[in-house]
Amino acid sequence: MTTKTICCLGAGYVGGPTCCIIAQQCPDIQVIVVDKSAERIASWNSSDLPIYEPGLAEVVEECRGRNLIFSTDIEAAIRAADIIFICVNTPTKTFGLGRGKAADLKYVELAARMIADTVEAGGGRKVVVEKSTVPVKAAESIENILRHNLKPGVSFQVLSNPEFLAEGSAVEDLKNPDRVLIGGEETEDGRAAVCALVDVYKRWVPHDRIITMNTWSSELSKLAANAFLAQRISSINSMSALCEATGADVSEVALAIGRDTRIGPKFLQASVGFGGSCFQKDILNLVYISECLNLPEVAEYWSQVVSFNTFQRSRFARRIVESLFNTVTDKKICLLGFAFKKNTGDTRESAAIYIGRHLLDEGAYLSIYDPKVSAGQVKTDLQDVENPGVFDRLVSCHTDPYVAASEAHAVVVCTEWDEFLTLDYNRIFKSMTKPAFLFDGRKMLNHEELGKIGFHVETIGRRLQRRNLERGWN
Repeated sequence: MTTKTICCLGAGYVGGPTCCIIAQQCPDIQVIVVDKSAERIASWNSSDLPIYEPGLAEVVEECRGRNLIFSTDIEAAIRAADIIFICVNTPTKTFGLGRGKAADLKYVELAARMIADTVEAGGGRKVVVEKSTVPVKAAESIENILRHNLKPGVSFQVLSNPEFLAEGSAVEDLKNPDRVLIGGEETEDGRAAVCALVDVYKRWVPHDRIITMNTWSSELSKLAANAFLAQRISSINSMSALCEATGADVSEVALAIGRDTRIGPKFLQASVGFGGSCFQKDILNLVYISECLNLPEVAEYWSQVVSFNTFQRSRFARRIVESLFNTVTDKKICLLGFAFKKNTGDTRESAAIYIGRHLLDEGAYLSIYDPKVSAGQVKTDLQDVENPGVFDRLVSCHTDPYVAASEAHAVVVCTEWDEFLTLDYNRIFKSMTKPAFLFDGRKMLNHEELGKIGFHVETIGRRLQRRNLERGWN
């Protein structure tokens, strides 16, 4: 099977960057990214992309108009495509059976039905690839929909090809992946479909990094990978609580255990907690699957990873209030960073949201700076539906970190943006209300130097000396 055209349903965080790199690496293949949102497609066709990723704009500029097309004409793209990627949203259900845990596959089902309805009789062989994060056996559901709506002269093969992108490094992850998983049916047609997708990836991915397996293994591997990564974060964060209580330093503990080759050093950076669209959602999905399969002990094991992450966030937020003499009412608190991690504008499940809400509940004024998150997004994340006026009264967003910190009682580092390492903290200290507090939720700053300036510093996993409180106020 020769692939001439690839269609991607969904122009979001997965579909957009993935297809941009495919278009760059496979200039002879036409890549069409489609979405129902005309606004999103318009952004992809402009200089103001809907997603910020380092290096992405340059790839789009290179390929757009050559073999990369962004369009709202979904039907035409489906009919033209040899391979169809499903890259639609799969949020956690907020209602009904599995509420709060199970993945909502509404958009995946709608995509499958649209493919079945759009491909005309005589359309030939189509390979449908689920790339959205889905529960085990979702490919089977897609295949059932396609099979029961099959037209003469049409055949479908459904593959699982989960994404392993880390936001903030998606372009590099796609260009140089640790591995590419492709799961398919263990039949002649299934193997042929797998080979077709392998032929696309092997244009730039070494063959030994392309792993083929059955569909169910591929689907479960995605959930398992994110669960294991999140587990490491919650594990080191649990150590951070012990370190604060005993006087140990969690960075030194992480260094010691990371030198063990069986453990390794990655994902051992203690922080205010993990965020993003995948970790919590995928673990809760794994919990729900385990419960449905009558494996309550497995479900309880993984649910504790999420529970501890929630505890870490609330523990840090309470520490802010307790340090500021047990009240932040009418006090200005500056949040540096609102994205869930650096090098992205994504705020989904960001620790800053939970900290911000806790402080707002305590009556604090929030002054927020993030280089990539818009004021509109902050409002969407923090606004209380029942009390919409609270946001306008208590929250301000700024484009200058020094303005955001001026007259603040405390600065809280919520996102590990590199620029926060080079801020003039002497200038910030002089502009703040005294005593000036700094809470380093990402354990990224030089705490000793900040103490010398005059800050009262609090961080994760380390009990600092309090002598700076005895300094005169400048």
